[in-house]
Amino acid sequence: MENVTTVTVRTPAGWPTTEDEARAVQDELRARVRAGASGPPPGVVTGVDVAYDDERDLVAAAAVVLDAATLDVVAEATAVGRVAFPYVPGLLAFREIPAVRAALDALPCPPGLVVCDGYGLAHPRRFGLASHLGVLTGLATIGVAKNPFVFTYDDPGAPRGSASPLLAGTEEVGRALRTQDGVKPVFVSVGHRTDLDDACAQVLALTPRHRLPETTRRADGLCRRALQDAITRH
Repeated sequence: MENVTTVTVRTPAGWPTTEDEARAVQDELRARVRAGASGPPPGVVTGVDVAYDDERDLVAAAAVVLDAATLDVVAEATAVGRVAFPYVPGLLAFREIPAVRAALDALPCPPGLVVCDGYGLAHPRRFGLASHLGVLTGLATIGVAKNPFVFTYDDPGAPRGSASPLLAGTEEVGRALRTQDGVKPVFVSVGHRTDLDDACAQVLALTPRHRLPETTRRADGLCRRALQDAITRH
């Protein structure tokens, strides 16, 4: 892990410890989401992802900054520490955000748009990881998930770029987006300071060869390596 800044995660004071506390925080912060606003100008884009070792109570997060035009790596940082919250569906942000913020803070440059491996408004409480992270940091964020969670959608057309609404009843909470011809779609949702059309355009720009965005692919590999290094030292 040469040339990668690694920092220690510290759980913020007052961080929720119960499900009721966490849901109350979601209810309080949800009103601050700015959906529909334009995101940052093109330049760099950052992927964040998290890996866990629950037996050792360890979490590792990675933030990887890519040049938006070339998709070359500009900067990388990781953060390792104790898991901040138990596993509860719908409350995963409380496990991940302390580590993700620590990795973002360790970057030597502004992250630009942040692409999360997870959900934004496509969340039962309309406040997934991407929205939560965006509100806390003020950064433009989008969520790109591998599955539709609890929502429904019609299969998009087979060609790359085809899309269909991701629905909670009749409400569009995101979009199923085909990033490669004939490959299973990904599920894009607004996090903060962007709109759904722009989010989908950004994801297509980040998927020239693979189903998942290069941001996610790079951050996934880096956080897994950081976790393995931490386990080795543990």
